[in-house]
Order: sequence, then structure tokens, then C-alpha cells
Amino acid sequence: QVQMVESGGGLVQAGGSLRLSCQAPSRTFDNYAMGWFRQAPGKEREYVGAINWSGDSTFYAADSVKGRFTISRERAEPKIYLYMNDVKPEDAGVYYCAADLRFPAPMESYEYWGKGTQVTVSS
Repeated sequence: QVQMVESGGGLVQAGGSLRLSCQAPSRTFDNYAMGWFRQAPGKEREYVGAINWSGDSTFYAADSVKGRFTISRERAEPKIYLYMNDVKPEDAGVYYCAADLRFPAPMESYEYWGKGTQVTVSS
């Protein structure tokens, strides 16, 4: 089963920063758009944003992260990052990444997912 691999989660103090990484399993995903999602306990999964295959276009779905989170990617590399700045308690949850050929694809259409990485925020 094809899976993305997320890493970089952990405990961060409110107001601090964290960088998450997501590695696709092969160069097959060089031309895929990739996205970040998160799910807090008891809540539905939320679309954070996505980046196109070349890394020169980003989409942020969640208003709450605009101006604080940045998605980046080296051109045509199957790895993306999520830079989280000024982290807030409400940012806590499991962060997932996924890949899709379309950009930006709706959350429900993403086919290839990872198992997630946990972000915990201390206040």
C-alpha cells in the first residue's frame, strides 16, 4: 500500500514554531500536488493547504493558518514541509499529508495518505 510518511511532530509551546515533513514513497510523486490536513480530537479532519508539483503555487484552505503556516517544496521533489509559526493551542492534533494529481484537489479526492504525526501544544 502506497503511503506518505509524515515526521516532525512533537510538543511545542504556544507561540513557538515547528516544522513538519512529508516524504512520498517514490519519485512517482514528483509531479503530484501534495497537501496537509489535520484532525483534532473529537473533530473532523480539516484541510490545511496544498502545494503544486513544482512548488511555486500554494493553497491554504484554513483561514486560521493563513499568515502563520507555510507549505514549501523543492521543485518536483516528492517531499513537502509545513512550517508552523506562532503555534496556538487550537493547532494541536494529528497532521496528515496526502498526494493527488490535481491542484488544489478537494480533500475527499486525495488518494494517497500517510498515518500522521502528532502535534501537541502546551499553553
